Amino acid sequence: MNILILMIPMALLLGVGFLYSFFWANSKGQFDDLETPAHRMLLDDNERTEREHIK
Repeated sequence: MNILILMIPMALLLGVGFLYSFFWANSKGQFDDLETPAHRMLLDDNERTEREHIK
């Protein structure tokens, strides 16, 4: 029963840490563009470098 005194606060701290990191990443724009990485892996390396040089 004494282990619950340790495990419950640790679980709460872990959950708060995950929530903090999610909101921090969301505010920094990590989840703004979810489509481009999926399309980028379909392009050849040559096409990708040409398109990056054009921008």
